[in-house]
Amino acid sequence: MKTKKASESYTFKTEMVLPNDTNTLGNLMGGKLMHWIDIIAAIAAQKASNRTVVTASVDSISFNSPILLGEIVELEAQVTRSFNTSMEIRVSVKATNLRTGESRPCNIAYLTFVAVDQNGNPIPVTNIIPENEQEETWFEEALQRREMRLFLAGRIEIDESQELKKILRKS
Repeated sequence: MKTKKASESYTFKTEMVLPNDTNTLGNLMGGKLMHWIDIIAAIAAQKASNRTVVTASVDSISFNSPILLGEIVELEAQVTRSFNTSMEIRVSVKATNLRTGESRPCNIAYLTFVAVDQNGNPIPVTNIIPENEQEETWFEEALQRREMRLFLAGRIEIDESQELKKILRKS
């Protein structure tokens, strides 16, 4: 199986919040942000796998801080781990107020993409290798999230998951 460094999937996107992107409070609509997140995550997954990919799941999107009309939105995506035919992508979002220069983290999202052939059938993906301590942490946490997804979907039991057993022991 081919391998790639995690940094080779790194993708960056910048948007500006315009009036048509906001709700009645002048905040970026969550659906618009989710749209941008899905696009940048797909690009990171395609860069890592050199394959066509489809969104399989969105594990979480946390809306920690509203993003206001006129602010600049910076999205960063990186594959945290690859499995057989799927990859987890972490997307972090920050907003910058151009008048004050203040920048703040706003959102984090985790998505799973599956590589597919021309008929839509899953195909193997490139193995992703973490290069530093932060990437190693994301790599390990990705396995926990994957096993939690499989457990919640009824595809594995807790007894079959070393990662879920570790989590349960901590609580």
